[in-house]
Amino acid sequence: MSPALTTLELCAGAGGEALGLEQAGIEHAGLIEIDRFACVTLRYNRPKWNVIEQDLTKLTGVSDFKGVDIVSGGLPCPPFSKAGKQLGKLDERNLFPVAIDIIDELRPRAVMIENVRGILDAVFEDYRKYIAGRLKKLGYTTDWKLLNACDFGVPQLRPRVVFVALQTASTSNFEWPAPNKSAAKTVGETLYDLMSENGWKGAGAWKKRADEIAPTIVGGSKKHGGPDLGPTRAKRAWAELGVNGHTIAETAPERDFVGMPRLTVPMVARIQGFPDDWIFSGKKTNAYRQIGNAFPPPVAHAVAERLVECLTARRLFQVAG
Repeated sequence: MSPALTTLELCAGAGGEALGLEQAGIEHAGLIEIDRFACVTLRYNRPKWNVIEQDLTKLTGVSDFKGVDIVSGGLPCPPFSKAGKQLGKLDERNLFPVAIDIIDELRPRAVMIENVRGILDAVFEDYRKYIAGRLKKLGYTTDWKLLNACDFGVPQLRPRVVFVALQTASTSNFEWPAPNKSAAKTVGETLYDLMSENGWKGAGAWKKRADEIAPTIVGGSKKHGGPDLGPTRAKRAWAELGVNGHTIAETAPERDFVGMPRLTVPMVARIQGFPDDWIFSGKKTNAYRQIGNAFPPPVAHAVAERLVECLTARRLFQVAG
């Protein structure tokens, strides 16, 4: 049996992408993350993972990871998000240059980076070409793909862009994952057991009302207060599903609760595609931020499986040759 592929993950967050890669059989050589709460989450759930709590721009010892097969991660979204000023390369939070430097030093066989839909906007076309050009000089062929989480079993819209770069010799072996044949579950189907865990008498009626997939879960901002389910338009969409999106609840509704229930942290995590046994550190504000900023594990898993197929096929070809 061939040894497992390995990855160095940049900006690992609470582990959404890391979980997806793990589910695809990829081992983690290291996970770099600056947020202390996210680091606690990663260490608690996977004590054997090598979690490195550092600012990526000040990272030392990169050469220790030479030999990893993949560089993965979810680089900061604000530089490209429609919710911000879309400053792109001018935004101090843009970490693509740092990631490219790390790729240059490690020369992995593949790269898998997640970001927001906005990075595909026309305003960033030149910057995408710049990234592709930099990596082409390093021997990589690149591609960008918009994937909707609901196409991979996640019960929310959540369009996300995945950037893949492969050493040019491996490019012909890679195919993007196809959407699932079956539709994602509705919010009601997904959360009914959690909504009714305290005996809420209205849970059945609520389940029938919440008969669509969720709007995109919005990552909580450190600059803009506590957790809620997004801007006014998003809150209206949640209200159509019978959910009060203004805050996050500590517990599920009690037996005689009347009105629109709020989501709890475990509910939001399930809508994001995390397994129920994945525990988030900190109080609900910090936990919600970790979940809201995560890459849904099922989507990461789907792409990672295709990377494994591609790189394993290349490895077998080399051995056979």
